[in-house]
Amino acid sequence: MNKAQIIGILGYDPEVRYTRKGTPVATFSVATTERWKDQEGQQKERTEWHKIVVWRRLAEICGEHLEKGSKVYIEGKIQTRKWQDEGGIDRYATEIIGSSMEMLGGGKRDDSSSSYSDQGLPPGEGEDVPF
Repeated sequence: MNKAQIIGILGYDPEVRYTRKGTPVATFSVATTERWKDQEGQQKERTEWHKIVVWRRLAEICGEHLEKGSKVYIEGKIQTRKWQDEGGIDRYATEIIGSSMEMLGGGKRDDSSSSYSDQGLPPGEGEDVPF
């Protein structure tokens, strides 16, 4: 089973773009922070950044309602993309392809909680991803 669930804070406003066929896709980063005490009792912290990709209406909703600093719950699957850069070198990006999103408040626009979901699946073959 490939399932990812995270709760975190947006690092930047979602970027909404459109494929050549007009399918909306949004990308944004979510930070999750883990806190613990080491053996000496000192507080430690580690932040992980997760790249999120959402499609179709969910992409539009994220673009309309989320912004840097928003607290969100994202559910989806982990996927690794491969491409070649201008120098012909293989590059990889591991992303969470979001299928549902819940706004948990903490942003500047709204402190209420709302849930949205979508198929979360990328468009069909032959549709270029605009990033």
